[in-house]
Amino acid sequence: MGKSIAALAALLVLVAPGGGGRPVHRVEVLGDLASAAHVAVVVPGSDVDERRFEGTVGAMARAVRAEADRPDLAVVAWLGYETPSGVGVDAASGRLARTGARALADYAITLPGRVHLLCHSYGTVVCGLAARELAERGVPVADVALTGSPGVRAGAAAELGAGTRVWAARADGDWIGRVPNARLLDLGHGPDPADPAFGARPFPTGGVTGHDGYYAPGTGSLRALARIAVGERP
Repeated sequence: MGKSIAALAALLVLVAPGGGGRPVHRVEVLGDLASAAHVAVVVPGSDVDERRFEGTVGAMARAVRAEADRPDLAVVAWLGYETPSGVGVDAASGRLARTGARALADYAITLPGRVHLLCHSYGTVVCGLAARELAERGVPVADVALTGSPGVRAGAAAELGAGTRVWAARADGDWIGRVPNARLLDLGHGPDPADPAFGARPFPTGGVTGHDGYYAPGTGSLRALARIAVGERP
């Protein structure tokens, strides 16, 4: 690329104090939003805060942009919500996801071009709710790509918006596959999006290890996510 990703990065820290007075919301944009034909918003799951931003969602966004290598693509590392801590009640419930989904929908509606949500783990719950809200507001996103999802609080891919392409993948060794896909009141997130019965489009996970390896360079999933980010089929 003619310019380094670092030179293209514009950093915006949203002041939203969390525990201990440190910010928990942060958004980093890689590329030029003003001229972008495609905007991919990367949404992380549990245990991500400002201190962990660079090594998690920041690294995921940089990997997508480097893999895509397209000047018409801007990639957003979006930490616009309080993520759950660990795999406790917050991770099993929808409270944080509902708040995050409203914030994500409000952000996405301001973006130019075609918007593609790339979502991991608990972030898929946020994206599922946000996609539905955006569709109800008449501005559906182009794509929603789900990796390592515990469920998205929907019974089928079609519920995430007419015209929205929904993609889902789970690696064989991902422990999220052992999480029960059930709902009891506000606990649990529903059917597995990677189950063919859900109706999402599958994509490769070759080379992925564990739960957090979907954005690792050299993996089939990163190559697929980079193509989805520019509106192409993996």
